[in-house]
Amino acid sequence: MIGAGPVGLFAAGYAAMNGLKTVVFDSLSAVGGEAEFLYPFKEIINIPAYQTIVAADLIKRLKGNISSDVDFVLEHKVAQVKKQDDNFIIDDAYSVRSVIIATGAGSFTPKKFPLKMSPEIAERVHYYVRQPQNFAGQQVGIFGGGDSALDWANGLAKVANVTMIHRREHFRGMESTLATLKSLKNVEILTPYLPRTIELADNKLKIGLRAIGAKELVYRSFDQIVVAYGFKANNRFVTNWGVEATNTNVLVDRTMATNVAGIYAVGDVVTYEGRVPLIGVGFGEAQTAVHAIMRKLFPEKTR
Repeated sequence: MIGAGPVGLFAAGYAAMNGLKTVVFDSLSAVGGEAEFLYPFKEIINIPAYQTIVAADLIKRLKGNISSDVDFVLEHKVAQVKKQDDNFIIDDAYSVRSVIIATGAGSFTPKKFPLKMSPEIAERVHYYVRQPQNFAGQQVGIFGGGDSALDWANGLAKVANVTMIHRREHFRGMESTLATLKSLKNVEILTPYLPRTIELADNKLKIGLRAIGAKELVYRSFDQIVVAYGFKANNRFVTNWGVEATNTNVLVDRTMATNVAGIYAVGDVVTYEGRVPLIGVGFGEAQTAVHAIMRKLFPEKTR
């Protein structure tokens, strides 16, 4: 299993439940992927059997459902997958019969704040929010207009005063989250504005903002800011293994098999007509892939 996000964890647990010995690789220092590292406090509403569940709790439950027979190899970015007879050799160290790619959108490198900053300023500029309490009682600026920006604003608004700055009039995230933010007295929304200057003044970040089409700057001061301009996804490395991909997504058939026999892919890393990018959909794909592997490895048991 390559990837230990929600779908990778579910796939590992389901494979173990079906008697498959599984090893899980992830480049991060802990399991959970984006759900754990980017939005652990977010309430997720599209998980089967849960009306709502906090992302960190989901990861805890998924990991808790995995037997001790599953091995985790963390802080290990898989570089090489080679076919050798009926096996695959991973990084010249691990021999496996089948591979499931569950890397989601790929390694997430944040797009940086587009202003020159001193080290003192950069310490107050964040690209992840794992502990909202670190911002308690502060004035926080959030730059961006997607789901991450809205989710972080929603979480931080419980403990801090928040100003959201977006370069467009309209946000790309969930309308329900935006509606909630607009109803809060401690949340200010500024659109369409772009950051043009940043400096440290009176122990705060003083940021000059320019409205689209305007000449003059308006200024806001923050204790800290969170930049949610998105992430540079990278799943192209799978092409080095002979796996066909388009842009950042892997092509699969209805059994979640790639063009390389024995390699499967599930979750947001895959693409096919009509796919919806939901964790719950990835869970179903994981089950499909595991059963396809079972049919291949043990045809006498799966007729």
